[in-house]
Amino acid sequence: MSILRMGMLALMVCVPLTTLSNIARADEVPLVTGEQWVRSSEQLKKVYLIGIANAYHLEAAYHASNPPTDDQSMIPRFGKGLKGHTLDSVREGLNQWYAANPDRVKQPVIETIWFEMVVPGLQ
Repeated sequence: MSILRMGMLALMVCVPLTTLSNIARADEVPLVTGEQWVRSSEQLKKVYLIGIANAYHLEAAYHASNPPTDDQSMIPRFGKGLKGHTLDSVREGLNQWYAANPDRVKQPVIETIWFEMVVPGLQ
């Protein structure tokens, strides 16, 4: 399956992952939280992470000739902080973190990736 097709698939499944009962107003961006994460299949979790990876690669490609600095974008820090990780290692890390922190399932998945994987990876 091509990256483009996987990206489209990721986009199509991200909406169900946010659940219909949690539809956002037009001026809000719905965030997937640990609540949706722990209820999702492993395949759906991987597709969500593919969507994030595609957004990262799209942003990096857009700025290829003039990459933003760390002060201008989170993209360079995401790349450095997640160096050595795979989709599966991020997925498993999230599974373990939410299992160990059931009282924090309202925390957005992207926030958990940032504070639990990216920031420590920058050290």
